[in-house]
Amino acid sequence: MPNTTSGLKIVIATDAWKPQLNGVVRTLETLGDILTSFGNQVRYITPNEFKSVPLPSYPEIRLSLLPNRRVAQIINDFKPDAVHIATEGPIGRAVRRFCKRRDYPFTTSFHTRFPEYANERWAVPISWGYAVLKDFHKDGETMMVATPGLMEELKARGFVDMKLWARGVDLKQFVPGDRAFLDHLPRPIFLYVGRLALEKSIEDFLKCDLPGSKLIVGEGPQRAELEERFKNAVFVGPKFGAELTKHYQGADVFVFPSRTDTFG
Repeated sequence: MPNTTSGLKIVIATDAWKPQLNGVVRTLETLGDILTSFGNQVRYITPNEFKSVPLPSYPEIRLSLLPNRRVAQIINDFKPDAVHIATEGPIGRAVRRFCKRRDYPFTTSFHTRFPEYANERWAVPISWGYAVLKDFHKDGETMMVATPGLMEELKARGFVDMKLWARGVDLKQFVPGDRAFLDHLPRPIFLYVGRLALEKSIEDFLKCDLPGSKLIVGEGPQRAELEERFKNAVFVGPKFGAELTKHYQGADVFVFPSRTDTFG
């Protein structure tokens, strides 16, 4: 029975977690903070609790090894009122398997276009990838997606039982401010913020013949290669909090060239 006296106990299962820097991790961290602020207890199940190996060609992603027994122990000990599965990797599959065997309701969310990534990196047919994902998500109570456009696309691919989980903007942090912070760079300043990885299509942006400056905020496996090839761009690494806000305030144009992102 749900705990109705002091908030809910919620499990969030994810194969993406710190020290990774990406939208999925940021989204789930923010979700946990908000849920906790309303008096709920959140128990993350992450790769940090298991032996793991790096994903081939993407070593920042860790694949947990044989997580089934430990996953069952965590859920049995925590006794959650709700279970949310955020990713389709080994941890997500272990939690899904546990919930199905115990007739335990769960929700899922769609964060990453793995079919497109797998096609770009390993030439796996996109249709195969979506068939796997559709099978994974079909047994949940609902699948949460970030945008109406993504929902329509997934509906056309045969996904069902979806609900919109829109993202917000922290208006205390992201507000207009002192643009002089970046006045040392020629204007207009074109700003990219995010992971520096193949699927982000940053190279397409850096190849553009544009006036002014190209400013790159972020970290990732492509950084060294991109810095070497595009010496006219300014790479400043990852930024957070007030420092990140200053970069947004000082830039003239925000550029996000990815064709596969789901908005967290």
